[in-house]
Amino acid sequence: MPLYEYRCVDCGPFDVSAPMSAVRPTTACPACAAESPRAVTAPRLGRGRTAAMRVLDSTARTASEPAVVSGAIPGRPRTPPRPVTTDPRHRMLPRP
Repeated sequence: MPLYEYRCVDCGPFDVSAPMSAVRPTTACPACAAESPRAVTAPRLGRGRTAAMRVLDSTARTASEPAVVSGAIPGRPRTPPRPVTTDPRHRMLPRP
């Protein structure tokens, strides 16, 4: 269920968990029972600790903190192989 924030004039902000179909523009303050209007606040999208949130956090973290890679890609040689030629004229060319 969504969490809605209301602001009491005397007591300050408080949260109410209610289904979207039952939300009202005002509700009674739990401390003083005064009618309090609903406040418009930013959505709390990053509040959960679900597996999906952990994946999103990890993905966002790789943008600023990429993992350090050491060594070559597994299964590939570290240096590119030199082409092998069988032409005898190539033996007379200078080597680097």
